[in-house]
Amino acid sequence: MFRTVNSSTELETPPDKSNALKQAFEPVRHALESVESRIRSQASSFDPSVESYVAYAIQSSGKRLRPALALLAGGATGAILPDHHNLAVVVELIHAATLVHDDILDEADTRRSQPTANARWGNALAVLLGDSLFAHSLKLASEFADSKMCRRLAEAAREVCSGEVIQSKRRFDLQLSVSDYFRILEMKTGALFAVATELGGFLNGANENTIRNLHTFGLRLGTAYQIYDDCLDLAGDETHAGKTLGTDLRRGKLTLPVLHLLETSSPTERERLSKLILAGQEDEIRSLVEQAIDTGAIRFTVTTGRNMLAEAKQMLEVLTPSPYRDSLNSLCLTLDSMIAPLAL
Repeated sequence: MFRTVNSSTELETPPDKSNALKQAFEPVRHALESVESRIRSQASSFDPSVESYVAYAIQSSGKRLRPALALLAGGATGAILPDHHNLAVVVELIHAATLVHDDILDEADTRRSQPTANARWGNALAVLLGDSLFAHSLKLASEFADSKMCRRLAEAAREVCSGEVIQSKRRFDLQLSVSDYFRILEMKTGALFAVATELGGFLNGANENTIRNLHTFGLRLGTAYQIYDDCLDLAGDETHAGKTLGTDLRRGKLTLPVLHLLETSSPTERERLSKLILAGQEDEIRSLVEQAIDTGAIRFTVTTGRNMLAEAKQMLEVLTPSPYRDSLNSLCLTLDSMIAPLAL
């Protein structure tokens, strides 16, 4: 296990993530419960011989961040309409499909303490299961009265998949730049956050400036969330992270802490670190992670993520004060309180 969070950091103890998120979701709690029920009911739309596989893939509730964002954006721009519930279901099904495919690419055995679809049934079935979820989510998206809804959701799904393609293609690519890294994050994570908040406002007929701000808010929040996850992979605690730390680095995913370490090293040191990354030996990876922490690469990354959250909060200033806007703001504060303790 790599070094864990030090209790003497900026926040003495990491907050309870689940409880903090529940508090932020409070204004849409009942709507989110309804959405959760509808998400789980989608399995019955499939052939009976496929239904159990789909049910397994979508049964893990997770945090349901994307559905909550769609609902909160709706409340913050007018009212939560039936179509906001539909939007929440669609974005979560797209997300579920990407998780099934992610686990195949990462050769992951568990997710949220449960065996992954590929671990249970093999890669071939898991690929088809993910495809089925994508197809079903876009079928639901086609039922919106305004064709722009379906088009934007399809574009977001394409962005997520394209981001994964680029990241997979550039594993162990030591020429990956920081700007490349951010572009990948915006595509694979930020795009779905952004479409949830953007379309949440669009459904209420919000003006173009508000919709644009909501899109940027979601993009910044989603990207910061992925930065948090990337930091957690190196400087977290395996018990709380729910996975073996350093996994991204072992699989050649060069995240911001590592890229910053490479970027700020001397040519000789960079060459040495590059060899460690390509070799991928356990002791060497452990040493590299410790160096990323000791040289301040994690702290730099945390600061970057927190600045991004501050930018996201600024986007909310166009919204009329309401409990929903407060909740969107609280999500930024919650994530900030999660990421800050990692700045060792």
